[in-house]
Amino acid sequence: MAEGGGGSARVAGDLRRRIAAGELAPGERVPSTRAITREWGVAIATASRALAALRAEGLVRVVPGVGTVVAEPVGRVPEPAPAAPPAAGPRRTVPSRTGPSRTVPSRTGPARAVPEEALGPDRIVAAAMDVADAEGLAGLSMRRIATALGVAPMALYRHVSDKDDLVVRMLDAAMGEWRAPVDVAGGWRPRLDGGVRALWAAFRRHPWMAQALSVTRPQAIPAGMAYSEWVLATLDGQRVEAVEAFDIHLTLINYVRGAAAVLEPERDAEAASGLDNEAWLAEQEPGLAALVGSGRFPLLQRMVTTDYDLDVDALFERGLLLLLDGLAVQFDRIADASRTAAPPWAR
Repeated sequence: MAEGGGGSARVAGDLRRRIAAGELAPGERVPSTRAITREWGVAIATASRALAALRAEGLVRVVPGVGTVVAEPVGRVPEPAPAAPPAAGPRRTVPSRTGPSRTVPSRTGPARAVPEEALGPDRIVAAAMDVADAEGLAGLSMRRIATALGVAPMALYRHVSDKDDLVVRMLDAAMGEWRAPVDVAGGWRPRLDGGVRALWAAFRRHPWMAQALSVTRPQAIPAGMAYSEWVLATLDGQRVEAVEAFDIHLTLINYVRGAAAVLEPERDAEAASGLDNEAWLAEQEPGLAALVGSGRFPLLQRMVTTDYDLDVDALFERGLLLLLDGLAVQFDRIADASRTAAPPWAR
């Protein structure tokens, strides 16, 4: 195998040329570390160095749960944000789901002191969301937010009770970005499909939501209640009991939350290890192959030898399809039972 800096430079150069030629477009996944080892005949460490070099140049970026994708060229007109437009102000770059980064107005603007008379709950929540989006809930503290706003920590407590109160307000603001699909024909399925996808997009923009939102101890979130009401209204015409409809709603929202639960830990793990999930998995592959090669796990052994790259977005899509397929079967059964129970003249 070709090793060392020369090998990684060769791989990086080839990928750089593909990006420049448009063979790899912005937002498109670049070959994973495992794919690089096969195509270029190099070691995992060499493949990792090549991708690290491209990241350092700003040509590629890592999307948690998806992998390494081509970054948006500098100067390219950004795609509009799907949520309601925030107030005008300085701009910051945030990742989209799998496509290029997009630039949106910063909520808090530059880190300069905010006059206390201009400080309010909305401004504090916006600053807190910026911190959590960038650093996760672990990096969120009243002191950190006060630093971002240029005020004393005690000034925040005039507007929010404590950190728990602040997180609930953040969840309300994040859920408030959700928009119900409009002009959707075809009944309950396309409505739920569009609504759940829009919710997934909100969790994608704010990975901390998965950890902050509780299903077993639900917080009082007006925007979340609006989403719940919309889902229940969508199910209202399917002859399902109120309890069953609420179970369906909780199943769907908990599915989104569960699928998004990997995003923030993956970002933290990458920061701590310096390896994205592809590089980490590739390093574990020899040990995993030895374990499953014992003959005790033939089906897992088959998967280890398969070119499988984990993509959280693709996994979400497949799971949502299966859930909606299951609901379709259930609703058909209810409709059949209702027709059978009706008198002959009403069928």
